[in-house]
Amino acid sequence: MRINTVGRHFEITDPIREYAEQKVSKLPKYFDGVQQITVTIGKSGSHGVPEYDVELIVDVEKHKDFVSHAKTSDPYEAIDLVVEKGERQLRDFKERLKG
Repeated sequence: MRINTVGRHFEITDPIREYAEQKVSKLPKYFDGVQQITVTIGKSGSHGVPEYDVELIVDVEKHKDFVSHAKTSDPYEAIDLVVEKGERQLRDFKERLKG
């Protein structure tokens, strides 16, 4: 499984990259068919108030990619939120396959 961490208008620091990779590396336990995970972190906002928009794309076998988004003022919180959404999508997909 390959994990990519990409920054848009934002320099990805090593601690943020490690945090994101640590969080998303747990996703394959919810569904075995995960092939690639891409985390895109973008910085936006105006008037000195930064906002971090995080997108998670999970590429799985024999299905369209699962995509989730989160936007907050803290990049770590945004990563947590987007990973929770990704977990829920993978769990729901696995349950649909079982049923």
